Amino acid sequence: MGAVKPAKPIAQRPKVRAAAVQDRQAGPPCPQCGTPNAPDRRFCRRCAAPLRPTAKAAPLPWWRTVWPFRRRVRSGSGAWVRRSVIAVVVLGLLVGGYFLIPAGRWLYEDVRDKLSKATPVTPASVEATASVPKHGATLATDGLSNTYWGAPKTGEALSFEFRSPFRLVDVVLHTGVSKKAEAHRQQARPIRADLLVTMADGTTKTKTITLADKPGPQTIQTGYSDVVSVRLTLRDATGLSEGRHIALAEVEFFRRS
Repeated sequence: MGAVKPAKPIAQRPKVRAAAVQDRQAGPPCPQCGTPNAPDRRFCRRCAAPLRPTAKAAPLPWWRTVWPFRRRVRSGSGAWVRRSVIAVVVLGLLVGGYFLIPAGRWLYEDVRDKLSKATPVTPASVEATASVPKHGATLATDGLSNTYWGAPKTGEALSFEFRSPFRLVDVVLHTGVSKKAEAHRQQARPIRADLLVTMADGTTKTKTITLADKPGPQTIQTGYSDVVSVRLTLRDATGLSEGRHIALAEVEFFRRS
C-alpha cells in the first residue's frame, strides 16, 4: 500500500439561528426615526430621541430684545420697573421732541437758504419817521448808491411794506453818501441799528445789527419766513455833529428763490 496524503481540514458549517422577531409596540411613532413606542415612554427605544418635546417658546416682541426688557421673567416679576422705564423713555421723547423740533425746522430752512439762489425783493412802499430836505425815504430803495436817505438824528426809522409774504434771507445795507471812499464820509454814517421783522401771522423778530464804517455793501443774514414788513431803526452813528445828518445810501432785501 502506498502513502496516504493527509486530509484537508473542513470548516464547520455555521449554525443558523432564528431571527429575533421585534416586538410590536402600539403608540405614537418617534418624530426622528418613526419607530412606534409605548404610550408611556419618554424616549424612543431605538434612537433615544425625546418623544414629548417641550413646546417652543414664542419669539419675543422687538421691544423685549432691548435692554432692560430682553430678559424673560416670571409673570408679574419686575413689572413696575419696566413700566417705570417705559414711562421715563416716553416722557424723555416728548420733552426732547418739544425742544428739538424747532431746532430741526430751523436747520432745515437754513440748509435750503444756503442751497437756493437769493433774488432781490422790491418793497411796495417805504416810509420814514423823518427825513432831511431832498433826501427822502424812497432814495434808500432806488437802486442807486450815490443817492441816500438822510435822517436828522438817531432814533429815526425806515418802514418797508411788501406785497406778499416771502422768506427773507439777506438784508444788504450801503451806508454813507456814496460808495466812493472820498465821498463816503461827507455825512454821518449809521454803525448800529435794530431790524424789526413782522410776519404774516403778526409775530415779530428783532435783530440788532452792527455796521462797519466803510463804503460798499454790508450783508446781514436773517432767515425769517412769511415776512410782510421790515422796520429799520437807527440806534447809533459816527461822524454826527452840528449841521450834519445820517446818510443811508441803500437798503436791499433778498428772498429765497
